[in-house]
Amino acid sequence: MLPTRRGLPVATRRISRTALAPLALATALTALAAPAATPVQAATALPAVTPRAATSALYDDAAGGSADADDPAIWRNAADPDRSLVIATAKKGGLRVYDLDAREIQSVPAPAAPAPGAAPGRFNNVDLVHGVRLSGGRADLAVTTDRGRDRLRVYRIDRDRPGGPLTDVTDPAAPAVFSASEDEVNEQRTAYGLATWTDRATGRSYALVSQRERTRLALLELLARADGTVGYRTVRTLDLPSSFRLPNGTSWSPCAEPGELPQVEGMVVDPADGTLYAGQEDVGIWRLRADLTGTPQLIDRVREYGVPATYDEATEECVAGADPGYGGKHLTADVEGLTLVTEDDGDGLLLASSQGDDTFAAYDREVSDANEYEGGFRVAAASATLDGSEECDGAAALAAPLGHRWPDGLLVVQDGHDSPEDTDRTATGFKFVDLGDVTDAVDD
Repeated sequence: MLPTRRGLPVATRRISRTALAPLALATALTALAAPAATPVQAATALPAVTPRAATSALYDDAAGGSADADDPAIWRNAADPDRSLVIATAKKGGLRVYDLDAREIQSVPAPAAPAPGAAPGRFNNVDLVHGVRLSGGRADLAVTTDRGRDRLRVYRIDRDRPGGPLTDVTDPAAPAVFSASEDEVNEQRTAYGLATWTDRATGRSYALVSQRERTRLALLELLARADGTVGYRTVRTLDLPSSFRLPNGTSWSPCAEPGELPQVEGMVVDPADGTLYAGQEDVGIWRLRADLTGTPQLIDRVREYGVPATYDEATEECVAGADPGYGGKHLTADVEGLTLVTEDDGDGLLLASSQGDDTFAAYDREVSDANEYEGGFRVAAASATLDGSEECDGAAALAAPLGHRWPDGLLVVQDGHDSPEDTDRTATGFKFVDLGDVTDAVDD
């Protein structure tokens, strides 16, 4: 059987379905077979970097407020980089705001359920938008997907505001992103992954949002209201394939529970050219235009790509068949936590969490170099009390000086098993890693 994650099989959520995208798109994905190293071989061969700080553990139980670490974003205070912030989602626990020593300075609750039996708020992913013109002047914003309520929520960032730097400026009339009714909201095929993007040609800002248990991506334009709040409207949507033509002529879909399609979560947009990178968890990494026009290209595949598997309802696991060798060499499902290390000359890296083997893959940022694989690394334990990152859901990198503590920039990664706290309680958190250590590891 396939390996499991927190009691669920890594590839449990996918099963064969009819393709949502045009057949021409799926046909274009056919690639030559390539033998892949085992996940264990790949992971042990990679260099290790160690964190220099960690947030306090979050506990996904009643005593811990059902807080479950997921996705971070890094806000740089241009006036005083030492006072920059990390803003992170905690699912039903809302948002957490940390300083550069990983100390919590604000906790923002997710919205309560609007009525008995309705789903409460659940913050999944977060990203930033800079210099948005609001009625009170320009401001930086933190945008998060509220998976529970199928909406975006928007927070103004003010480092010196009494009570904490985040203020909710979400338009109260903001609509559901994917759901047409409250019944559909409660089905939870809702707003999930997130990346923000400002079009340099027009100055307009957008959020790209993926749909849980579906392959759909939506482009939402962010709209500043006269009362100082921020709403949004849907510009267009795009459906990635759920079925793929293999080199042997057969069709393959990732194994899943009945009715589920291979979803996207980790996403990031390159601000220089408006290129969106989207991680379809059990498939691989897509490259496409952030305006959702044109044809997406699959730039790398997970090792499990093309492996036949059958969902067993009795065990709620996928039983895999023989590996035909069509998968990639660098990612073990799920692919998560995409982030960019950008440089002014256009060089840099695309980083992706290879959740299934607790590693990270690094690709060349430049499309002209076909986003070729540059190397990988692990975030390993620094000591008995400062562990590394396992089963990483989300990551954020910022290649800019962040005061005396992080002069070479910062990488923040989610840790799905925050040891030694993760014993009889499910504990998660975030690890802070010197970005210079990461780039040195990849260069080596």
